[in-house]
Amino acid sequence: MMRSEKFGNDADLLVDIAGLGVRRGRKWLVRGVDLTIRRGEIVTLIGPNGSGKSTTAKSLLGVIAPDEGQIRRAPKLTVGYVPQQLTIDRTMPLSVSRFMALTARFPADAINAALAETGVAHLAGAALQQLSGGEFQRVLIARALIRKPDLLVFDEPVQGVDFTGEIAIYDLIGQIRDRLDCGILLISHDLHIVMAQTDRVLCLNGHVCCSGPPEQVAASEAYQRLFGPRASETLAVYRHHHAHSHAAADAPLSANSDDGEETPLSQPARTGTASGHRHA
Repeated sequence: MMRSEKFGNDADLLVDIAGLGVRRGRKWLVRGVDLTIRRGEIVTLIGPNGSGKSTTAKSLLGVIAPDEGQIRRAPKLTVGYVPQQLTIDRTMPLSVSRFMALTARFPADAINAALAETGVAHLAGAALQQLSGGEFQRVLIARALIRKPDLLVFDEPVQGVDFTGEIAIYDLIGQIRDRLDCGILLISHDLHIVMAQTDRVLCLNGHVCCSGPPEQVAASEAYQRLFGPRASETLAVYRHHHAHSHAAADAPLSANSDDGEETPLSQPARTGTASGHRHA
């Protein structure tokens, strides 16, 4: 598929953000952010509360208009979004399959395929209110996958999930990237869980403090000033533990166990074609 001259000739480039700035009144929420996301790449935004992570992501999604800078998207880009929180009325009877089709009609086989992709096809008829935190997150991810997105955006995807479940969810995200060759943007308040899967990290605190491969960011002075000197030690301990905590790469997905083999750190972006994009 031909790229417009305005966007450029990089077939794998999905989003290109240059000099992004968003302000509320006289206060800049975030400023001077440069960010690119390519097909097959996992990019993570980290930073403390109020650092501009969600503002940056919402600007990328088109929810917030930037006050300065430029956001360019690949033609006909399809984006899937997994929100940080989603409140469900627990008094309303709602099955997983009905929830999957709340905002648009999809064939039953498409719903089942998306649920199978995240390891919860067996829960299609279950009541949404009875799911565990990890099961509910997998359903949310399946809902984002059903449109076959080119880019997936996850805003704190492990809310309400225990530590073991967090590892399994991030392993699942890595497997989705590998199987679908889509770009992924993760938003997180810390690095130690996401570092095993992410290719590139941007550390925000109203601006880009540091960026690069996760181990490089963790060792940087800017990261240690923001998160404290013990943060890098925690990352080293976590990485060693995580490397021994996975099932075999071809093991079936399960909502109650780790999902597969660790994606190598700082893995280069996959090659792929930009054809088949759709409008969001």
